[in-house]
Amino acid sequence: MGLPNAKKELHNLINFIKIQSLRVDHGLTSFPITYHLVFSGNPGTGKTTVARIIGQIYKHLGVLSSGHFVETDRAGLVAGYVGQTALKVQEVVKKATGGVLFIDEAYSLINDKQDAFGKEAIDSLLKAMEDLRDDLVIIVAGYTELMEQFLQANPGFKSRFNHFVQFDNFSTDELYDIFAMLCQQNDYRYGEPFADHMRTQLHQIPVATITNFSNGRYIRNLFEKLVTIQSNRLILQQHITRQELMEFTEIDMIQAIAEKLFDRTF
Repeated sequence: MGLPNAKKELHNLINFIKIQSLRVDHGLTSFPITYHLVFSGNPGTGKTTVARIIGQIYKHLGVLSSGHFVETDRAGLVAGYVGQTALKVQEVVKKATGGVLFIDEAYSLINDKQDAFGKEAIDSLLKAMEDLRDDLVIIVAGYTELMEQFLQANPGFKSRFNHFVQFDNFSTDELYDIFAMLCQQNDYRYGEPFADHMRTQLHQIPVATITNFSNGRYIRNLFEKLVTIQSNRLILQQHITRQELMEFTEIDMIQAIAEKLFDRTF
């Protein structure tokens, strides 16, 4: 749902890889590029989901041997003693070889200029990116401003990336579509009165101005709260039909509004 920037960048990358492969098939020189990516944006905008998909795309196109996905962060890469960080990074890299290594909140790798452990982690990652450039893709992700500061402070790291993808906040219409998709996937339905309330409430959310808005996570949290409200309503009935188990009603929505759920899960 949504993600126009990510989709555009991926289409460009896929087209490039396909054409370079055709050039090789015709005995022409292939132009080598790096396949590592930087994902920037607020939480819940689909960065992890897209990173998983990229692994499978790269496998299908022959860029990676397996396309599996390994997610980590500072805690998974940085140790508490000198010399141990490099070993920790090597262990994670070994697990990710052949696929995608996704480093969330990558800016936390270096907390300040005196962070020797974080510097050791980055140096080890740089070595892995060079040694395994034919069968390892690293995707670093985090908040836009913090990622920019992080990359500016680490020119050696930034030079290894030439694909930058901005994940914008979902629009309120896209948030509604995500809710509808969650309902469909989980066998829930609702009528037009419920839908009208949902659209009205979502359109009141200033998604463009909320700092660190949680986007898809907001909608998932809201969906789970509505499931709980529906459960509390149904459990009071002596008999519950299959249709009732599947249906959100206007009563559920009114209860959600009364509990200020649309405000609470920012």
